[in-house]
Formats: sequence, C-alpha cells, structure tokens
Amino acid sequence: MTPRPRPDNAAQSSILLTLRDDGPTSRAELGDRLQRTRARLAAELDRLAELGLVRDGGPAASRGGRRSTLVELDPELRFAGVDIGATSVTIEVTDASLEPVAAVEEAIDIRRGPEAVLDRVEDLLAKMRVGGHHNRLAGIGLGVPGPVSFRDGVPVSPPIMPGWDRYPLREELGGRHGCPVVVDNDVNIMVVGERRGGVARSVDDLLFVKVGTGIGCGIVVGGQVYRGVDGCAGDIGHIQVDPHGPMCACGNTGCLEAMFGGAALARDALAAARSDTSPALAERLRTHGTVTAADVGSGAIEGDPVCIGLIRDGGRRLGGVLASLVSFFNPSMIVIGGGLAGLGHLLLAEVRSVIYRRSLPLATRNLPVVLSELGPRAGVAGAVALASELAFGPVAR
Repeated sequence: MTPRPRPDNAAQSSILLTLRDDGPTSRAELGDRLQRTRARLAAELDRLAELGLVRDGGPAASRGGRRSTLVELDPELRFAGVDIGATSVTIEVTDASLEPVAAVEEAIDIRRGPEAVLDRVEDLLAKMRVGGHHNRLAGIGLGVPGPVSFRDGVPVSPPIMPGWDRYPLREELGGRHGCPVVVDNDVNIMVVGERRGGVARSVDDLLFVKVGTGIGCGIVVGGQVYRGVDGCAGDIGHIQVDPHGPMCACGNTGCLEAMFGGAALARDALAAARSDTSPALAERLRTHGTVTAADVGSGAIEGDPVCIGLIRDGGRRLGGVLASLVSFFNPSMIVIGGGLAGLGHLLLAEVRSVIYRRSLPLATRNLPVVLSELGPRAGVAGAVALASELAFGPVAR
C-alpha cells in the first residue's frame, strides 16, 4: 500500500498542527501565528497542497483591505485510535481535526495473543472502511495494557499479555496500512486524551490513574508525557502495598494491582458471595453464576455494607500509593479513570481522604482529585492525537 505523504519539514508540520487544533484559518492569521513571511508561508502551503494534506477553504472574513483565503486540512484525512484492554478493544476513526467519524467497541481476550487480537482489529477497521468511514488512514495510534518500549513500538514482558513480549506491533500495523503507527501503554494514551479534550485540558503537570483490570499511572511533566528511560514509568500497579498479600501476575506478592485491580475486586466479591456475607453479591452469584467488579459497584449503590467496604478498602490502598506520589511529584491535578472509575464518588471520596490526610498541606491545598471527563473515550482520543502528531511530523531524512 502506498504511504500517504507527510510534510517535508518542521515549518510544514507546525502549519498542519495549527490547522488540526484551530480549524480552518486564513493565510494572514497563519502567518501571524507562525511568524512566517507571506512568501515563505505560500511556498509551504503550496507544497502541502501538492502532498494532498491541505486545501483552500474559500475567502476568510475581512480584516480590512483585500480578503485573505482560508486554509483547511484535507477533509478526507482519517486517523484511527485503537485502545486494547485486557477484555475489550475500542476503535475510533476521526477526521484530521480529531473529531470522531465512527467508533466501535467489542469484547476480546488479550490472552489469545497478538495475531488473533490484531486480526480482529483488522476486521473491525475493514468494516469501518466498507462503511465509508475511511478510505486510507493517515496514522494509527495503539494502546496496550502493559509496558511498552515507545522507541521500538513493542510490548516488553507485559504481565497480563502472554505471547505479546517484543511482538512488532508498530511494524505489523504499519505494514498492513502503509501509514505511521505509534504504540504506547494504555494509560499514557489516556492521559494524552484527557489533557487534550477532558477535565485536564492544558494542565501541564498531572497524574492520570487508570484503575481497571490493571492499575497504571500516566505522568505529564511540563506538558509532556514522561515515559521514563525504558518506557515503564508510572507502573504503580506493581508497587507492593502488603508483603503478605496475594500473588500478582508479575510474580511478586501484595502489589496494588493484586489487591485492588478489577480481577482482584472480582475475586474478593466472589469470596463474599460464596460465604454469603454479602446478600447482594450472593444474589448475583445465584442469578448469573458469577460476580464482577461492576456488581460490587451496584451492591454499594444498594447499600450493601460488604460492597461498600470492598470499595473503601481498595480506595484506601490506592490513596496511600497516590499520597506518596503527591509528596514526591507535587502534581497540579490527579485524574482517576479506567473501568473501576465507574465505582464513582465512593471510591473517589476514599482516595481523596487518604491523599489529603497523608500528604503535606502545601502539596494538597490546590490539588483537585477528580474523575475522568472522557471516561472510556480517553484512550482512543489520546491514541488519535499521538497518531496525528506522528503523521503531521516531518519525514526523517
């Protein structure tokens, strides 16, 4: 497949990113914002039009004198964001301004391995193409629930992803679609999405905590995602919170994830249902044959004391880890997202209580701890943002 053209230089890249974020803009305004002479801007726009990335959008509003011409991104440009979780995959296709065109979510089992999961992703993207939502993708962003070498585009020893270690995700997807591909940890794409279009808009120093099957933390420092030297910064799910706790998927004992991830909460809920200490969970077990983390949330809403206790216990453990991070990092915001964020304000209140009680007053007096505004869209929103930044970046020479 012939790759879609990319800009030649940083000047062209800045034009594309400005149009992505601000929409159709007059040539005069582009020149002012980017501090380009009229001749230089015209030359760069001519080249971008030749590449099929921008086009004229008609006359701009008059600023006095001769009217300038609007410039807009090619309306046929499309990006795809793919958020692969432990039990589901979400795909969103957007236009060049990152407005959603189509989306699909489907249950998957990540333990089936990369070939099976990617084949299903390919099937879903093909259905979206047949449906007229995209013809040729300009870029793909992919998030997976495990450590990722961002430089190499491969998962590295992911505890809950058997068979995925060092699988060449970036090369595989790029080869299938003939477009640039960016691969990152799922919580990193979530923090990008939330900062771009959620409650953390333009916040430059924040923590995004994903609480789902696994637990991770996306870190933004000075407006940039901090991934660490090898790409595994923020892996807070494997901080030990109880040396005598249960075995974790990583091989250690008492990790936060083993105490309060989605699988851990379902495990404790099942034990409560079988022992009949929780009437709400026992009823769900009799009715459905199993219980889930979501059932704990439902039971808590109904006032079941065991369900309320499970959420509070988990919130205290999570809050204790976050209190240490607040003392270390001093963020300006903490956002809680992921599937277990659906446990809502009971969980949030417990996390806040521990953070505010255990961290220094100076670090918490202006610290909001809030739920994600984008919810399940945070991952795909961040994935397409990263894909567009890669596709709109200049080709390496």
